[in-house]
Amino acid sequence: VSLKKDRSLSTLVESFPSKQPSHLMLRGDFRSPGPELNPGVIRVVSWEPNLYSPKPSATTAGLRTALANWLVAEENPLTSRVIVNRVWQHHFGVGLSSTPSEFGVMGSEPSHPELLEWLAATFVQRGWSLKSLHRTIVTSATYCQQSRLAGDATVVERDAWKEAKKLDPRAELLSRYPRWRLEGEAIRDAMLVASEQINWKTGGPGIRPPLPKELVGTLLKNQWNVTEDPSEHHRRSIFVFARRNLRYPIFEVFDRPSANTSCSSRGVSTTAPQSLHLLNSEFSLELSRKMATTIAKEFASEPQRIESAFQRTLGRAPTQEEQREVQDFMSASKATNAEKHAHLCLVLFNSNEFVTVD
Repeated sequence: VSLKKDRSLSTLVESFPSKQPSHLMLRGDFRSPGPELNPGVIRVVSWEPNLYSPKPSATTAGLRTALANWLVAEENPLTSRVIVNRVWQHHFGVGLSSTPSEFGVMGSEPSHPELLEWLAATFVQRGWSLKSLHRTIVTSATYCQQSRLAGDATVVERDAWKEAKKLDPRAELLSRYPRWRLEGEAIRDAMLVASEQINWKTGGPGIRPPLPKELVGTLLKNQWNVTEDPSEHHRRSIFVFARRNLRYPIFEVFDRPSANTSCSSRGVSTTAPQSLHLLNSEFSLELSRKMATTIAKEFASEPQRIESAFQRTLGRAPTQEEQREVQDFMSASKATNAEKHAHLCLVLFNSNEFVTVD
């Protein structure tokens, strides 16, 4: 396969038949070619040698087509299970197997092997539909479990909950929903949605939102040219331009991995810079003010504004105790009404409940 440059784009073009056969390099030395090698898959994962069978034609050797067919073959035990495990990890914070890139003897065994088998088989039967797989998981009783005991639980429910926590202290057996923290990208998007500032535009080149002044002072010239259109700055995090040697601040403090290495699951830390960023960054302050302004335009009474702020950020109404605490804060503060509401929004952005999938 060679890279062919056209006027407007570069494409991969297969040279067939191949002019340079592959050899086993003796002792790994490229200057010592050994026996000639034929195309195939790694034997350790090739349970059926004849399953990988290229079908050459006049224009192609059929190698890539054969590999694609091998990957999605019904007899292949890996592909569907790896995909299902990754999707499960997306919804629960950890996969059925906690080592998503290691399904070999060095990896951890699935906590629920029968469930993994069933999901993988159903996934294939439904035409490898990721949408169907997502729907199956999020509509399951397991996904809909609470992660903590409800305040109005009965004595029997409390006793059952205590027993389950003894047997499954880390929720690894899914006796309850395992709480986990959102990634920095999802936290940023949630803040934009709550303040109604998100730009849902799709496609196009990556965007470069403004960076803090202290960070800009450390960069080389033209290393981060801010996107000229301000409306582009609030697009979803997936469109934020990614540099290998520069991570967007909110992504960095919330454990975005280095782009120099592959990462199957992110580490999760709890550090002071995370709270400092959510509390003091210009991004957080700007969205808090805009959210407060939007709420003030929609509702006239104080209780309605407080409830709206909770609904936008936490997806629920405030409890009586929370309502009373906010009212006390509003009464004691000497700031303007706009500043009080902005501070409330900022506090909610900094709450554990806002950044945690519960």
